[in-house]
Amino acid sequence: MPSPPASPCSDGDAAPSRTSRRHRARTAREQAPVFAAVAVGGGIGAVARYAAGVTWPTYAGAFPWTTLAINGVGCAVIGVFMVLITDVWTPHRLVRPFFGTGVLGGFTTFSTYAIKVQRSVDEGHALLGLTYMMTTPLVALAAVWSSAAVTRRLLMTRRSSP
Repeated sequence: MPSPPASPCSDGDAAPSRTSRRHRARTAREQAPVFAAVAVGGGIGAVARYAAGVTWPTYAGAFPWTTLAINGVGCAVIGVFMVLITDVWTPHRLVRPFFGTGVLGGFTTFSTYAIKVQRSVDEGHALLGLTYMMTTPLVALAAVWSSAAVTRRLLMTRRSSP
């Protein structure tokens, strides 16, 4: 019977718990810059989202256009960003966690989307809540798809021009 594969951090004779501790410690050291990049990016994105909400507030009973726009814009930017980092350029290992997970993750707000749907229904605006609930995923998917398609098209045009 073949022996199980060694842990990526195995040093041969070490007990599993000792090896596991070393693996966790090494993983934490390696991931610390990534966690920091996500945290800084998330803070920037969250502040930008909050500023948009303060600048364009949604009043009770009104369609939450600001939150819809934030999620649509964030999804469009992620479409462009993903094409650029997969098709054009190999970024530093912290760019994707910083911008994609941090900034855009902090900027877009699907938890606020869910709360606004619930609040609309609770306040007696069920049709508004239902409309918003159905519109947001469509806008988000359309934004990602169209921005990625446009970015790829622009890149192809740029590459084929003399």
